[in-house]
Amino acid sequence: MPLRVAARRLPDAIFLPVDRAAYESASDAVMTALRGLGHVVEIMGWDEAFLAVDTDDPEAIARNIQVSIQAVTQLDSSVGIGRNKLQAKLATGFGKPAGIFRLTAQNWFDVLGDAPPDALWGIGRKTAQKLAGLGIRTVGALAAADPQALAASFGPATGPWLVQTARGLASAEVTDEPYQARGHGRETTYQENIDNWELVSSEISRLAQLVALDVAAEQRAVARVVVKVRYAPFMTYTRGRALAEPTTDPAAIEAAALTALGRFTSRRPVRLLGVRAEFAPE
Repeated sequence: MPLRVAARRLPDAIFLPVDRAAYESASDAVMTALRGLGHVVEIMGWDEAFLAVDTDDPEAIARNIQVSIQAVTQLDSSVGIGRNKLQAKLATGFGKPAGIFRLTAQNWFDVLGDAPPDALWGIGRKTAQKLAGLGIRTVGALAAADPQALAASFGPATGPWLVQTARGLASAEVTDEPYQARGHGRETTYQENIDNWELVSSEISRLAQLVALDVAAEQRAVARVVVKVRYAPFMTYTRGRALAEPTTDPAAIEAAALTALGRFTSRRPVRLLGVRAEFAPE
């Protein structure tokens, strides 16, 4: 039974600038604590992981996880319980803050049936909008849809996958193979809004250069660069730029980021900027 763990410090607070070394140190401590519990651990990022647990009392295991993390790191954590990774991932959100929640086939539609499709892991806003155009506006409606009919609109693999996901079905396999990031990103939240877009461009260049350094350390080629802009007070948008060919060239990564930034037409004040480089498939 997969359990998904997300560690956070409570109460919520934002400290600027971000201390990357502190995050990495805390992440290492959390993952070390999880591995020490004797279960298979699949790391999903700095602050989340799946555990494969065979037990009749997953809540007891979840409480033990929370106690173990707290003892070592003084961090609170939320634990989601499910029969597969999809269920465990979504259950974590219902367990926050610092709680435990179980999501299974028995309560799946009670909890999520009336939610929009993009409440599901892996389904984004654009896909949800396209589904709405087909008259599918809830998880329950998506679960009842004809997979082959959706295949005509989303493709032979994605269409059936959407229906399967809405039904709470997914792989239960948790692996302890080393986690390999799908990309690297940097972002900054500004204490004061930026309304000068020449400064915005300068900041995107700076962030892209930092991302290029991260990419160089992994020696993996980048296929796409994505820029995030959060307008004040809180409207977030992303624009991406595919590279002509995968590369680790910092100049190409920066140029792609600036091109992506150019796709933003509004020049409203900005609260947050980010740049993410997505690795080419290997």
